[in-house]
Amino acid sequence: MCFIRKLLVIITFFFTITLLAQKNLIGYFEPSVALNYEAATNYLHNFSISNRNYIYNEEAYLFKTRQIDLSHFSELKISSNKSISLGIQYRFRSNFEPDKTNELRFIQQYNFTSKPNKIRFGHRFRSEQRLQPSQTVFRFRYRFAVDLPLQGDKLDIGEAYLISSTESLLSVAKANTPSYDQRFSTQIGYKLSEVSKLQIGLEYRLEDYTNQLEHVLFLNSSLIFSL
Repeated sequence: MCFIRKLLVIITFFFTITLLAQKNLIGYFEPSVALNYEAATNYLHNFSISNRNYIYNEEAYLFKTRQIDLSHFSELKISSNKSISLGIQYRFRSNFEPDKTNELRFIQQYNFTSKPNKIRFGHRFRSEQRLQPSQTVFRFRYRFAVDLPLQGDKLDIGEAYLISSTESLLSVAKANTPSYDQRFSTQIGYKLSEVSKLQIGLEYRLEDYTNQLEHVLFLNSSLIFSL
């Protein structure tokens, strides 16, 4: 019941923010399902599918699908706290917004963590090539994250945990002005079993804040399986 109360607080906060929204605010609901699979010692596969839906746009509430993303990552652990990954993602958007285009994305990533106590600190460096019919966008990202169990020093089945992060992004493309974004995210997770977790939370984005600032707010949920 404590976990449910926390979820209700997050959802209430989300709708309070949208009620105070400015004209340049967009709200999304984005559920996802992910599968982590250990193919060999220190070698993992990750498959995921996510669905992004408008719930607030142009000063009105609505529910409309914007896109579906399919992605795969191959991750190699190079030490107990460091890993490198290669990923590919395909975004289906023209099916839902005919004036937009689909996108193929290639991703390279380096991640390392430290855990001096029950709090874990994570650093992620990522580069992406976003291939669209009209252009190719190169994006560079750095994310700093912290996570910790909310009960005791380690996470057990039936217990909750907290994840918070901030991420900086730079996007560059030929003949376009560089675009800078900043993201802030907080999620509450719940360990359902030895192989499954549920996470729900908010993400706030400042997009293209040096040119045409846009505020974007996400209500995210993730169901994660690890085999």
